[in-house]
Amino acid sequence: MDIRATAAAAKAASLPLAAASGDAKDRALGAMAEGLRSSCQSILDANAKDLAAAEAEGLAAPLRKRLRFDGKKLDEVVTGIESLMALPDPVGLTERGMELDQGFELYRVSCPIGVIGVIFESRPDALVQISTLCLKSGNAALLKGGREAVHTNRALADVLVRAAAEAGMPAGWLQLLETRAEVTAMLALDDLIDLIIPRGSNAFVRFIMEHSSIPVLGHADGICHVYVDGAAELAKAVAITVDSKCQYVAVCNAAETLLVHEDVAAAFLPAVKEELEARGVSLVGCPRTAAIIPVGEATEEDWRTEYLDYRLSIRVVRDLAEAIDHINTYGSGHTDAIVTEDRGSAARFLNLVDAGNVFWNCSTRFSDGYRYGLGAEVGISTNKIHARGPVGLEGLLIYKWKLIGQGQTVAEYAQGQRRFTHRPLHRECPL
Repeated sequence: MDIRATAAAAKAASLPLAAASGDAKDRALGAMAEGLRSSCQSILDANAKDLAAAEAEGLAAPLRKRLRFDGKKLDEVVTGIESLMALPDPVGLTERGMELDQGFELYRVSCPIGVIGVIFESRPDALVQISTLCLKSGNAALLKGGREAVHTNRALADVLVRAAAEAGMPAGWLQLLETRAEVTAMLALDDLIDLIIPRGSNAFVRFIMEHSSIPVLGHADGICHVYVDGAAELAKAVAITVDSKCQYVAVCNAAETLLVHEDVAAAFLPAVKEELEARGVSLVGCPRTAAIIPVGEATEEDWRTEYLDYRLSIRVVRDLAEAIDHINTYGSGHTDAIVTEDRGSAARFLNLVDAGNVFWNCSTRFSDGYRYGLGAEVGISTNKIHARGPVGLEGLLIYKWKLIGQGQTVAEYAQGQRRFTHRPLHRECPL
């Protein structure tokens, strides 16, 4: 594949796509949803090839689960597309208006970023989510999925490209990359690609940042925590911990470390241990944890590890302050939750934990663009610029300033012949 030619085609497509109407994009999304339904069997057959190869290669069971794309997954991605269609068009919204002078008006208006390169894990449903989000936000996309999902990704991309083209979307807006060499070549195309979104480990994200001058929106490790406070309702804490860890272990918003206040550790740990081990979770913990329940020894590395598997590290802490300090030391800035009936402690946790998503009395698994009502997400950003947390439509937009004049020149203002009014305008940009 000639990556420069591929990226150039995406760049050319991004211009008319940015100007496409909301109705036109929604019609294309509807065609994509229908295309997925009508191509269900061919997609499932492609996924069966990937699953067979993964099993032959000895891919871990949780990762094979992530790779699986069955009828239920297809229904879920179609539902996601339909929810995206129900959202208003995010492009062309007036974010701010200002009268600079009588008959001289400035507007800040939302617009697409342009061409976005996304490198994501072996989860085929992510390809559909990312593609449809990019289309709805008016962005062209170059996508590279995990090699384990190569057949499924091809089948899905073929359906989406064909359906969008038949609905009138510009050719070349969606491109599928398949090799590491193509990714490496993409990273050099700062004249054609506007943003890179890598989903993976901290080391992987750092590698991308170090090898490209293109802006990078990092989606790094999901080292997520659940902290059970001294004022927690223990039955609630058990349910939240189990869901955070076990509902789907091979995803970035699953809990990897459990922190427990020393005042409730003796009562809580045996109860949660029984529930976790019943679901196949192996436990490691600090010495204080081991004094209460039998667990393996947790090392310094455990606190820094995203397991993506049925394994959980546990630490007993003195108080809320120690829990917050642990999270801010070892966490990845993804998602952290507190379980407590003390509103003051909850407020302190939500304000002081340095993460894109902070929760009170609910599972970390709610950290998700679809569950947030964003339609879907291209990833969860652990950055602190442009977008943070689940990156949905708003995270794929930037803005432009539109200045509407009647022949004004700077000299008139510099020489004092005219003066700025700088009066806020509360109306839509007329153009």
